[in-house]
Amino acid sequence: MPANTVENALLSRRGVLKVGAVASAFLATAGVGASLGGCSASSSARGFSVLRSSDLPFLRALIPVMLAGSVADGSMPVATKATLSKVDDNLNHLSPALLTLTRQLFDVLAMPVTRGPLTGVWGRWENASPEQTQAFLQRWKNSSLSLLKMGHGSLVQLVMMSWYECPQSWAACGYPGPPNL
Repeated sequence: MPANTVENALLSRRGVLKVGAVASAFLATAGVGASLGGCSASSSARGFSVLRSSDLPFLRALIPVMLAGSVADGSMPVATKATLSKVDDNLNHLSPALLTLTRQLFDVLAMPVTRGPLTGVWGRWENASPEQTQAFLQRWKNSSLSLLKMGHGSLVQLVMMSWYECPQSWAACGYPGPPNL
């Protein structure tokens, strides 16, 4: 009979089921907590159709890190604002089911009880350094949990798609813009 070690427990079918059950309970509790705590309020922030006030600090920390290298430092505030506007527009055109999932992702990232353990950012997003935000992205990208990898992919696609829809991004990548008809 194999020795009872942490490695054996985590690799067994029972161990995987236990980890899955604990993770599901944790995320369900976080979702209920977000709903009861007001994090998942459905009212949009001023000037936005879909994005809520609780979503903005996270996105304002995330966007400059993701656009680093493709935007000059002096242009980053304008690029961040334009990308936020496009993110809002893209979310406004999602199906209700996908919008609900995206809002749940943003809720988990906004709540302190889930933000710290899942992202490694223990303080508020407004105080997160670019290095902390980059570490969070790497953590999720390289996670052994497929749910976190999917969250990373969703965030990257949403932000990068939104940025490259902005006309100010086109010159840097050599795109002359759509043809005039």
